[in-house]
This record gives sequence, C-alpha cells and structure tokens, in this order.
Amino acid sequence: MTWRATVLTLFPEMFPGPLGVSLAGRALASGLWALEARDIRAAATDRHRSVDDTPAGGGPGMVLRADVLAAAIDAVEAAADRPRLVMSPRGRPLTQARVAELAAGPGPLIVCGRFEGIDQRVIDARGLEEVSIGDYVLSGGEIAAMALIDACVRLLPGVMGKLESSTDESFSAGLLEYPQYTRPQSFEGRPIPEVLLSGDHAKVAAWRLAEAEALTRARRPDLWAARPAQTIRAKGESQKTPKNKTDG
Repeated sequence: MTWRATVLTLFPEMFPGPLGVSLAGRALASGLWALEARDIRAAATDRHRSVDDTPAGGGPGMVLRADVLAAAIDAVEAAADRPRLVMSPRGRPLTQARVAELAAGPGPLIVCGRFEGIDQRVIDARGLEEVSIGDYVLSGGEIAAMALIDACVRLLPGVMGKLESSTDESFSAGLLEYPQYTRPQSFEGRPIPEVLLSGDHAKVAAWRLAEAEALTRARRPDLWAARPAQTIRAKGESQKTPKNKTDG
C-alpha cells in the first residue's frame, strides 16, 4: 500500500509546494507516496462557507468550528489505524522517533489549524494527536505539516539513495550529526581534519562519534541527558572525550 498524506486545510493551493521538488517531489512523481490536500471549507453548510466563529468566553480572533471540521475529517476515507494529527504549538514535540513511526505506517491525516485555534471538542471527539515542530507560533499549520511530511517521506523505501544517509544523521542515535567536509581540501586556511583523510575507517568512525557527542553536550543538553548511562563507543576507543572538546 502506498504511503499517503491527507491534509485538511483552508489553503489547499499551498500543496504540494516544497514537497513537489527535490527528493520528496521525485518520489511523489514516481508514486512512492501520495498527497491529498482537501479544503475544509468544502464541509461548510451555509452559503458563505463559514468555518469559524468567535471564541466562547470572549477574546480576540476566531476559532475553527467543531461541526465543520468534524465533517471534513469524516469525509476522508481512512483506515481506523491511520494516525490523525493536528499541527499545534501546544502539541508534543515532533521527534525523529515519532517520524520513523509515522513513516512505517499507512500515512497520516493532518489537520492544519488557522485563526486562534480549533474547537477543543473536535480534537477530543476525533482523537486528534496534537504535534508541534517547535516552540514558536506560525500563521497556520500548513508549513508545519509540510515539515512533518518531508521528514517522513525521506524515510520511505526507495526515496533516499543510501540507507546510511538516514542512519548517520542528527537524532538517529540520540545525537546531533557530526561535522561534514568535502573538497577543496583547504578553504580560506581551514583544512579538512587529517583523520578524515587517513583512510582508517575505525579512526574516522571514532572521530565522528566524539564530535557528535561533543556537539550534543554543548548544544542539546536535553538530548545528552536522555542518553543511556553507558554510551556505545566505536570499537577500541575509550570513553574519554578528546582534549580539544568541551563538555558544554
């Protein structure tokens, strides 16, 4: 079965957008995954195609109505085990582990909010999982949905050229990715680290792991704290951080 992303939005014309180019776009064109963008307004029942109303209890802005959004969700033919997500800054942070779970499934139905938010009753009644891509607020959920879909699509079989490309990158092992280098060998007086030119694969692996650990400790202490007490190191390497590294 083809992995499918169904997006409920007030702006279906925003899709596929960036998802139509590069890796995701080529995979979409070749049928490795499918995308469906549905207009929430199609579920509206009045002649003005109203989808929102003023918030109960007062306050600024407008809120997406529960009845209209529920009807839009119900109109999607989806298996019972298909994840139902809503992009929201108050949701659980999206992680690489959750992305891998979503990529391994049939593909999600994603609701993109607008205005001041969505009536809580439809979130509860339709079992929507609130997902956040960061601690900031966007104008709507469409860009966040694109980010989630892109993260999933690149993990689908046949999308990336080499499996190692996804297993070595940031978060795949609970660490940030190590620094990358390529030609020229020297750039503005900055050479490529000698170990990467040594041809010694064990030393290269150990250097990369040490760099990833140092970057994670310095930049993401939350990720480092969540690592197992005993960090798996490259064979033959000690647990000691190289002298030129800091604990952040």
